[in-house]
Amino acid sequence: MAQSLSKLYVHLIFHIKDETCKIQKKDRSALYAYMGSIIKDSESIPVLINGTADHVHAFCIMSKNISLAKLVENIKRHSSRWIKTLDESYRNFSWQGGYAGFSVSPSVQEKRKRYIANQEEHHKEFSFRQEYLMFLKEYGIEYNEKYLWS
Repeated sequence: MAQSLSKLYVHLIFHIKDETCKIQKKDRSALYAYMGSIIKDSESIPVLINGTADHVHAFCIMSKNISLAKLVENIKRHSSRWIKTLDESYRNFSWQGGYAGFSVSPSVQEKRKRYIANQEEHHKEFSFRQEYLMFLKEYGIEYNEKYLWS
């Protein structure tokens, strides 16, 4: 083939490192917009970004020119630096080292977007831990729970 083509839908999830330094509701829209610009700068397409005070879901179309690890590194590194400029309360803000990345079939894109859009509602019923474990189980990902939360 003379041309490289791809369309990879990816659902990313990552969590804050310190529960005492949560993302304030008033700053979330700006944070998600900034993350969207980082995704665009990584030659990828942000579809939807949303979350709660302690974690973020980013649904995007990945560029064929970047690895998943590099994309997440870019998002986390730049957004962490940026949020610290908003308010003194974020001076110790950081993301946990790990993340989850899940492929999303075109046939379930709309369902996944609705899920991400309704994060506040979902988390009235279940915790981040329950949600994360649900995704790991759904995708058949083996893990050691000892290493998931530190």
